[in-house]
Amino acid sequence: MDPTRVTELESWLADQGWTGASGTPLSAGLILAAGLVLAAVSFFVAERLVLTALSRWSHRTSATWDDAILDNGLVQRAAYLAPILVMRALAPIALGEFPRAADVAETALELAAVLIGAWAVAAALNTVGAVYSSTDQSREVPLRGPLQAAKLVVGLLALLLSVAIVFDRSPIYLLTGLGALSAVLLLVFRDPILGFVAGIQLTTNRMVSPGDWIEMPEHNADGEVLEVGLTTVKVRNWDNTITMIPTYALVSESFKNWRGMQESGGRRIRRAINLDVGSINFLTDEMVDEFGRIELIADYIAAERSELAAHNEGLETDGAAAVNTRRLTNVGVFRAYIEAYLRQHPQINQDMTLLVRQLPPTEHGLPLEVYAFSSDTESTSYEAVQADIFDHLLAVAPEFGLPVFQAPAGTDLRR
Repeated sequence: MDPTRVTELESWLADQGWTGASGTPLSAGLILAAGLVLAAVSFFVAERLVLTALSRWSHRTSATWDDAILDNGLVQRAAYLAPILVMRALAPIALGEFPRAADVAETALELAAVLIGAWAVAAALNTVGAVYSSTDQSREVPLRGPLQAAKLVVGLLALLLSVAIVFDRSPIYLLTGLGALSAVLLLVFRDPILGFVAGIQLTTNRMVSPGDWIEMPEHNADGEVLEVGLTTVKVRNWDNTITMIPTYALVSESFKNWRGMQESGGRRIRRAINLDVGSINFLTDEMVDEFGRIELIADYIAAERSELAAHNEGLETDGAAAVNTRRLTNVGVFRAYIEAYLRQHPQINQDMTLLVRQLPPTEHGLPLEVYAFSSDTESTSYEAVQADIFDHLLAVAPEFGLPVFQAPAGTDLRR
């Protein structure tokens, strides 16, 4: 309101009998009352009308940003600035004759404007995070940590401006005094600072993202990453317990990320069964005929029989002794059977490494190792596939005359 209007108002009040000192407080009260009415109107326009229009707009569109604005209360928070600014403009005019009251009112309104502004900026950052989280890129490059850092910076700036307003000092003047407090600030904000730097490294190098499965035994973490925050990373373990890991620990310490396995389309199966070494022997012709009737290795047996027959026919008469001939062994045929079984298995990824190999014999027998990849990387399905394969192999091994080795138990000794 123009000061000349204030003078006219005071003159009018004097004509009505409010003379002397009573006119000024009454005019100030009327101006403040008018200011409160304008503030209420401005809040109604800023909050109700804009919010209603945005709500109607959001129902008509398929965009997500307008829904995020409504859900995070950005309009509601920003609307509180309108009445504060109206009252800030009218306070010096209404309280011009009361300097002390004017100073207190201006300080209080400026503090309110700073705090509400920081509150609205936080809502805006939440809106940005909500919109970004709905994109595919959010899984690869999460913004939760940087947004939390931005909120921290906004909060510190709001605190700095509030102190400057209360003490009527320039913010730059206060910043120069923070040098002496830098050691204390570094100690207080150690985790946020380390987390912010670590978050940048995690995001830039794509070391870990929400949805990844990580293992970090030092922190008892073995599960899915739920959140990558400024100071902590939340992990839901396989038993549904929650582990909180300091963000900087993922940079300074080692951990295993299973994302590469999930993206490759195959999860490794690497397990061996131990065969009794004393049961390994050459196959007789009758055994070769019997194994030739097994569908999975029928072609293998036929090819090997032709090759060995051709080789053995070329031996000298003296060299025709059994030790000089080439013959099939039960463990070799069993190894061929395992490979053929895996080659036709519908849940084994045939485009990745698949082999069956012997490991060096030990006191526990001859390890026959399966090295393959399950096409289903989900833990439950993967374990089921692996168990089904070895259920079958353990059951079929005696059919080849190969008992599985195990240490003798008490019942074995009694027998």
